[in-house]
Amino acid sequence: MNKRRSIEVEGLHHGGNPIPTASRIGPFVASGGIFGQDPRTGAVPPGIEEQCAVMFANIRRIIEAAGGTTENILQVTVWLRDISDRAHVNKEWVAMFPNPESRPVRHTEVYRDIAEGRHLLCQFLAVLQ
Repeated sequence: MNKRRSIEVEGLHHGGNPIPTASRIGPFVASGGIFGQDPRTGAVPPGIEEQCAVMFANIRRIIEAAGGTTENILQVTVWLRDISDRAHVNKEWVAMFPNPESRPVRHTEVYRDIAEGRHLLCQFLAVLQ
């Protein structure tokens, strides 16, 4: 069995808690919660559209730090404060995963307890070759 390895991405953290950005064992990578927080500034944009774009950019940063690409992502779970914001997720989803024959599965649900000022968060599971 391969040892677990913590994946850290500068600027992406869990508020000082001792939790890595992602974790890898062998070919498997699981992320923690990913928000639309800009890793360079620490700022969270005010709007859903901007937060969604930054969140998807953070997905890319994390999977690349783990040694993979977005093609390795198998499953994504997205939590929205307001389900009517799903269209913003779909826009970024299609941009990141343009091939309808090669997209991860996704589950999207409402979660109203997202931190104040944030509209969404996600996590993913990936398998690296």
